[in-house]
Amino acid sequence: MKALVKSSPKRGLELMDVETPSPGKGELLIKVKATTICGTDLHIFEWNDWASGRIKPPLIAGHEVGGEIVELGEGVQGFEKGELISVETHVYCNECFQCRIGNKHICENVKIFGVDLNGVFAEYAIVPAQNAWKNPKQMKPEIASIQEPFGNAVHSVFVGNDQLEDSNVLVTGAGPIGCFACGILKAAGAKKVIISDINDYRLELAAKMGADVLVNASNEKLVDVVKRETAGRGADVFLEMAGSSAALSDGLNALRPAGRVSILGIFAKPVPLDVTNGLVFKYAKVFGINGRLIFGTWKKTSELIEKKLVDPSPVITHRFSMDDFEEGFSLLEEGRAGKIVLVP
Repeated sequence: MKALVKSSPKRGLELMDVETPSPGKGELLIKVKATTICGTDLHIFEWNDWASGRIKPPLIAGHEVGGEIVELGEGVQGFEKGELISVETHVYCNECFQCRIGNKHICENVKIFGVDLNGVFAEYAIVPAQNAWKNPKQMKPEIASIQEPFGNAVHSVFVGNDQLEDSNVLVTGAGPIGCFACGILKAAGAKKVIISDINDYRLELAAKMGADVLVNASNEKLVDVVKRETAGRGADVFLEMAGSSAALSDGLNALRPAGRVSILGIFAKPVPLDVTNGLVFKYAKVFGINGRLIFGTWKKTSELIEKKLVDPSPVITHRFSMDDFEEGFSLLEEGRAGKIVLVP
């Protein structure tokens, strides 16, 4: 089969012919119908410091997928050939302390597709049955694939069970997950969604997803805009999705007292933070977001999409054959794409 492989410790991926795998005990073999490129995949492609310290070539990349079950391994129950599935990419052990108390998404022994295990940028892929999520047959495979990052946005929006109706929300970072969050927030009844980025192309995608106020932080003062748009009160909720220390600082300054913060962005370096004034005196509630609740977030994700409460399709901007993967990665590096679909 064809697969995109990180074959050696250097920039790029290689389209290679590799052996089609067979499912073992508790596993499914899926025919990949669509995959989507994540920021993590871009890091692996570029071979940045994180990737070079984590990835051990050779490795098939990719972790977001919509696929059709073609073979069931020994002992698998509850699934049938022909079903369309998405995949929870955190492969959990079911044995550690965190798994046993219901925190499978932060399993102490977690392995991730396309990072620690062979991924899904291929014609076929192996996934543990415990990680498979069934979808309606009529769902487009590319929508099945983006449910994993969409779930990150769902988790970020709803963590803490705050009242979102009539709330003012600030989102920093208009990448695909930030854009998904805009649609989810509007579906949850948010009064005003303010989103910031330094890329006008992505800000326009956020507008298509329902963002009310677009802020290019390279030429506008974010805190001033938020205060103006909230009658001086500040944001009720702040979602940090940029992985930017400047965005985090501005967001905390723009947050109202007793507001809530969800931090999903990954920061390349330690961040200097005014904890006293930004968090303690502000009585802020802060949540670090790692993945999705397994499978509570998936249930909420499915409801939002299947009931047409949120249409994620505007974030999908390009579709390529896997043979043309380099064009897709180039667009992402240039900041001229939202979510890119690769089809084997």
